[in-house]
Amino acid sequence: MTLARRLIAELLGTALLLAAVVGSGIMGEHLSGGNVAIALLANTLATGAALTTLIFTFGPISGAHFNPAVTLADATQRGIPWQEVPGYVGAQIAGALLGVAAAHLMFGEPVFQVSQHVRAGGAQLFSEFVATFGLLSVIWGCSRLRAEAVPVAVGLYITAAYWFTASTSFANPAVTVARSFTNTFSGIRPADVPGFIAAQLAGAIAATVVFRWLIPSLPKQAPEILVTHPPKEVAHG
Repeated sequence: MTLARRLIAELLGTALLLAAVVGSGIMGEHLSGGNVAIALLANTLATGAALTTLIFTFGPISGAHFNPAVTLADATQRGIPWQEVPGYVGAQIAGALLGVAAAHLMFGEPVFQVSQHVRAGGAQLFSEFVATFGLLSVIWGCSRLRAEAVPVAVGLYITAAYWFTASTSFANPAVTVARSFTNTFSGIRPADVPGFIAAQLAGAIAATVVFRWLIPSLPKQAPEILVTHPPKEVAHG
C-alpha cells in the first residue's frame, strides 16, 4: 500500500472518529435534558462503536493508528519507519480538525470555536497517563498475541475508560488538539492541552517499555500495531 493511501486512510479514519466523538457529545447534550450522565453515556457508546468499526475498516490500509501516541510507540518498535511518522501525525491532526468541523456543520454549530471547558489539575493529568497507558497496553498485548481481537479490544477499552478516568479518556494527542476547537460537551480548554499531551506521551512510553519486558521473547521488530501492517506495493517499471 502506498504511503499516500495510508496517509489518506489515517486522515479519513481520524476525521470520522472525531465526528463521532464531537457529534455524539452534541446530540447527547441536546437529548439528555441536562442529565450529564446520560449525555456522557451517549458520547461513550458512540465513540467506542465508531472506533471499533473504523479500526476494522482502515486497519488493513494504514494500521488504523488515528493517534500520534500510537504512531510514535509503533515507530520505537520499528513497526513503522521513522521517516513516515511526520506524515502519519500530520494526517491524524488534520483529520481530527476536519472531523470537529464536520460535527459542527451537522449540528448547525459555528465551525470555528475555542473551547472554554476547563480540564485542569493533577487528577486529570494522571487520568490521561492511566488512560493512555491502558490503551497502549491493550494494543501491545493484543496485537502481539491475539491480533484479530485488537479492534474490539480497543473499542471496549475506550468505552470503559470514558467512565473510570476523571478526564473521560482522551488518550490521544490529535484528539486533544482537535477538541480544543469545540466549545461543546466534549471540548477542552486550549490552556489544558499541553499537560494532557505530555501525560499521554508519558503513558504511551511507559506501556511500551513495560510490554517489551512482559513479552521478552518477541522479535525486536514489531510487525503490527492495531492490525497487521499491509505490505508495501512493489514498484513496476
